[in-house]
Amino acid sequence: MRKFIKNKKIKVFKTIDDNNLGSLVRTLISSLVVILGFYSLPLIANFTNDNILNTKEFRNNSKTVLAYTLDKQTNGNLDGDEQYDERDLLVDIYNLNEKETDAVRLDASTILQLYEDTNYKLDDIRKNKLVKPVALDSFPREIKKIESVKKRKEFFIQIVLPLILQENNNIRLDRKRLFSIINKSNNSDLEKKWLDKKYKQYGIPSKDLSTLKIRMDEVPVSLALAQAAKETGWGTSRFAQDGNALFGQWTWSGDGLKPKEADENKGHKVMKFNVLQASVRAYQRNLNTHKTYKEFRLARAKLRDAGKPLDSIILSQYLDEYAETGQQYVKILQKIIKQNNLKDFDNAKLLPSSLELESLI
Repeated sequence: MRKFIKNKKIKVFKTIDDNNLGSLVRTLISSLVVILGFYSLPLIANFTNDNILNTKEFRNNSKTVLAYTLDKQTNGNLDGDEQYDERDLLVDIYNLNEKETDAVRLDASTILQLYEDTNYKLDDIRKNKLVKPVALDSFPREIKKIESVKKRKEFFIQIVLPLILQENNNIRLDRKRLFSIINKSNNSDLEKKWLDKKYKQYGIPSKDLSTLKIRMDEVPVSLALAQAAKETGWGTSRFAQDGNALFGQWTWSGDGLKPKEADENKGHKVMKFNVLQASVRAYQRNLNTHKTYKEFRLARAKLRDAGKPLDSIILSQYLDEYAETGQQYVKILQKIIKQNNLKDFDNAKLLPSSLELESLI
């Protein structure tokens, strides 16, 4: 076929040349080719882009769901006028959220047997402050059927406690490395790259070390436990059961869970996660970067500078904007902390699952 077309072209041009019209026709054909090229290039580009989107990055709802904004503005969430890339801010959460998309939901009896086999008891933790590294990906459906309020609460704490400690450990390791870098007069290229990564992760395009030091810090275990308990009804809410959402974070885009009382086509959704651990990390990143919690971070930094422990009762006072109920929400958190003796877990340590973590105990 190609030879046939080629021969035809040769014959056409030969006939034109024989009639002494070759140069004129060649000019016309060349002009037509150029014009067609300009018109066709955008079509080719669009076709190529569509193919790329459909293959390399076809929209994965697990990413879209993690929209960071708690309000409808996209760049007004960090302190001052700083601009940030949401993907940089949440890239590690994206990765964690996609890590276990086929996680198996264990039933309550299996989990309780696992805790018994590993001798994982809250009474022991309150005394010796050591927690077994038993991490679950989701709540069992049967937690709602546990009639004893005390047993249901204990079961909830057993599930959530290791997840909070794990994220605090991650931050503690990062802080340890940060202070090591700060105390050096010269930093290696590897350390500079690590710093750049953390500036992006904590939404600090100005690359201010003092801001990074304030943001890169832990959330008291008792405070995180209290908020998770309040937001999920101790693990029984639809958001916890169907979306692994521990802290009721909102999103206006993506495939979240719609509150039943909300308008179907308007308003926010509650973020949905593949695993509980991603929910904890997103919660901590929220408190550590969103402008709403700037006073929370400053109060935490003052406690650090004074050499005092991170007191959940004190710091909870700066979370009045976390919920629409304001100060009433703060009072409820403080009540949950006190009534359930959650401060007993503030100094708990996660038993090491690696040599790196062993240094933290």
